[in-house]
Amino acid sequence: MNEPAYVAVDWGTSSFRLWLMDRDDHVLAVRRSGEGMTTAASMGFGTVLSSHLQTVQASAALPVVICGMAGARQGWVEAGYVDVPARLSTVLSNAVRVPAEERDIRILPGIAQRSDTMPDVMRGEETQLLGSAGIASQRLVCMPGTHSKWVGVNGDIVTSFSSFMTGEVFDALSKHTILKHAMAEADSFDGSHPAFIDALRHARENPAMFTNLIFTCRSGQLLHGLDATSAAARLSGLLIGTEFAGGLSIAGTDATVQLVASGKLLTLYEAAFAALDLDFETVDADLAVRNGLASAARSLFFAH
Repeated sequence: MNEPAYVAVDWGTSSFRLWLMDRDDHVLAVRRSGEGMTTAASMGFGTVLSSHLQTVQASAALPVVICGMAGARQGWVEAGYVDVPARLSTVLSNAVRVPAEERDIRILPGIAQRSDTMPDVMRGEETQLLGSAGIASQRLVCMPGTHSKWVGVNGDIVTSFSSFMTGEVFDALSKHTILKHAMAEADSFDGSHPAFIDALRHARENPAMFTNLIFTCRSGQLLHGLDATSAAARLSGLLIGTEFAGGLSIAGTDATVQLVASGKLLTLYEAAFAALDLDFETVDADLAVRNGLASAARSLFFAH
């Protein structure tokens, strides 16, 4: 049986994922929970982590590398940011050690874009970027989520990026505006839904009309009998189409486009790329963050 060598943790706002790893980066045990930053801030980050470490029987000698919101200002220990243009290796060298802990626990910093007109931050995605590096020297990385990221990467340098509040805006519009009446009884849908595809293409070509287009989710129901599921699919397509219009402007035409995603978002964005006739390659987001944490562990704990 392979011996545990380190622990990798992805600590989000509302989720917690832990992997017990051996020296060859094989997964020996996995823990998942809803104890994200919001919960851990009240329970205690050390308490939450210790509970999971005990469950997987991680010895006190095993080091831990963490990415995500544990390093935020409201997190366990603020890990700060590396400014663009940011070399991914610099992210590793700026990891912060958690004080007053016997165990060696390091938290990776995020990346900041300190532009006056386009200020932006990421935390957690930088580890996925580290774990999704391929042979392409120039890539444009699409990372869907509550706050989607589109990132320009040249070699191992993050040159620029933009965040899009696509997931959060969908939730807010569908629950807290007049649009809630249009989609209150909506069923689930996927990227093959005609309303999603039509809206996606329309928004990609007409992003300046966004606030007009989203109203059609309601007016289409009143005037043309648009059903609730189609209204929800239309809103999703409009948001993602507008996101694509902005995201695709970040990198040059020679960039390889990568989609780093998993679960429902993976299938939805794959359908979007296909509907817009865009070439892309897919990287599993869970694998990318684990690979990135493995690279961090090798650099932080086993380099010497």
